[in-house]
Amino acid sequence: MSKEMAKTTVQQQQILKQIQTIFTEQLPFHQLLQLQIRRFDINAVEVVVEMRPELIGNPMHQILHGGVTATLLDIAGGMVAFAGVIERHPEADWPTIQKRLANLGTIDMRVDYLRPGRGNQFIASGQVLRTGNKVAVVRTELHNEDGQQIASGTGTYLVG
Repeated sequence: MSKEMAKTTVQQQQILKQIQTIFTEQLPFHQLLQLQIRRFDINAVEVVVEMRPELIGNPMHQILHGGVTATLLDIAGGMVAFAGVIERHPEADWPTIQKRLANLGTIDMRVDYLRPGRGNQFIASGQVLRTGNKVAVVRTELHNEDGQQIASGTGTYLVG
């Protein structure tokens, strides 16, 4: 079955919702960013941040700080990497998933900054390239509200 055709069980949907709540309501740094999750399912993720003065990295040009760019790519990457785990283990219950989630971490991440971060809204998206028992590899992108690509990334995440 292709990723586009993947169906989620009710249990998987509930687990995805719980993870989304953790990422938006229980992580203080994500709250500081005022992170919003527009999409989070087995196939992909979209994380959104509105531009604010606190996120500016170059005051002369009013562009997004490069660290915020990398952070958004990393958050989207980690979430979609973990969605791959949920897809691989449809029978897993919440306590089992929680144990794996506790180990979620970035092993390596490459960011390619393609253009200055201009815009009012920034959307990070990600897709799984491969998920194994312990490690997942993902591709991420950051666009502004006009669809201009700001950056892209590839990340390797510990998921087991």
